[in-house]
Amino acid sequence: MNNSKCAITDKRRRPTRIIRCIYVVGFMDLFGVSMIIPLLSHHVKDLGASPTVAGIVGSTYGVLQLFSSTVVGSWSDVVGRRYSLLTCLLLSAFGYSLLGLSTSIALFVLARIPVGLFKHSLSICRALLSDLVSEKERPLVMGHFNAASSVGFILGPVVGGYLTEHEGGFYLSSFVCAVIFLLNAGLVWMLPWSETLNHHIDTNANSNTKTSNFYDGLKNSYPQKCSDKKQILHQNAFAVCSQADRGWSWMDMSLFQPAWRQLTSVWIRIRKLASSDMWDVFLVRLLMAVAIMLYYSNFSLAMEERFQLKPKVTGYLISYSSTLGALAGCLVGPVTHLYGNNMSALLLHSTVLTCTLIFLYATAPSVWQVLLTSSFFAISTTIGRTCITDLELQRRGSQASGTLIGAGQSVTAVGRVLAPLLSGLVQEFSPCGPPSLGVVLALVAVGLLLVRTPKWDSITKIKYKSLKQ
Repeated sequence: MNNSKCAITDKRRRPTRIIRCIYVVGFMDLFGVSMIIPLLSHHVKDLGASPTVAGIVGSTYGVLQLFSSTVVGSWSDVVGRRYSLLTCLLLSAFGYSLLGLSTSIALFVLARIPVGLFKHSLSICRALLSDLVSEKERPLVMGHFNAASSVGFILGPVVGGYLTEHEGGFYLSSFVCAVIFLLNAGLVWMLPWSETLNHHIDTNANSNTKTSNFYDGLKNSYPQKCSDKKQILHQNAFAVCSQADRGWSWMDMSLFQPAWRQLTSVWIRIRKLASSDMWDVFLVRLLMAVAIMLYYSNFSLAMEERFQLKPKVTGYLISYSSTLGALAGCLVGPVTHLYGNNMSALLLHSTVLTCTLIFLYATAPSVWQVLLTSSFFAISTTIGRTCITDLELQRRGSQASGTLIGAGQSVTAVGRVLAPLLSGLVQEFSPCGPPSLGVVLALVAVGLLLVRTPKWDSITKIKYKSLKQ
């Protein structure tokens, strides 16, 4: 075929430009957010809120995220990654703009609502990355994305702290954050969506289902017709046209399909996920999320009580650990390659290592042991987070990846609600109480993995056997 307006993607190629742009989106996202997070509690107290009211207001975001993560993730499967990502970025920018105008507690709460409901840009970016690359490449790409995002989270507080030193620093930081999200939206709009793509096709679906599943996640990101109104589909290659090669109208956007149809599609996807056999993976995610949050919950206070460490030194220790965590994102690809992409085995080993490190931290006799455990803890948790996400996508064949990743974020949000409560209760007995409870929860996760990993491996073998056939 000599149609120069269509291009066929070889399975060894991947859309490098768009992937790198998504890394930038992830960096800017957490860079903007981390400018604001350290300042929120101080600002709400400056508005006259009591500690109890401040706690309730602070939990608003987490509660909204809990209920909206799965819905927005599923919605991105329905209307496409491009327009769902744009919507989330623009509405988040609106929320941070309101935050810059919050001169009362009521306005502060109002500003947190759009952010709590639509700040799911990172989840949609991960779903988009899972659509763009093959299953073998996914851990490497996800690890790099997490590393880029973590670097933004490290640098953001520095800039936010500098802006806060000026008069009206919180409001200035909020507006700067809003501008960053607007710039991110502009970058998403200008991404090279017309790049040819790779997609790993689930062998359990027929050819029509394969095509619909692929475009289900990526529609509206890419034009769906070539100039000669033909599509070339191959097992691992398909044809797309550049957006400039054909007429384009706003009515082509599934974003504007009837709301009832969107809601029905979202409901069907969530119901299918709820009825699937994914409870074990989500339970492991919940247990480890709470265990890790318990590790960090009273870290500064524990360092002061156990080793008389000054907050400034503790801050350096936390920054060091965060930097290692960001760098560890680049290790995910080589480590998964070493394991032959056996994510269940890698998840089991990283969970055992994380559990051991939490125990060593809880029983550490000196600061140097805490420093050592923190170093390896940052690496093990980074690998574990990537493993659990990749395992979720493997179990569902990468179908409806937005729904899966959104559901995973909802599970993590449950952990954010439970961890502070559990931490407060066990701190009544000992400053080592939270990490000690974290060890118990991590051991439960290890036991669950030991029981369920053989089943996951058998499912994976059956899947690849059918793929070869």
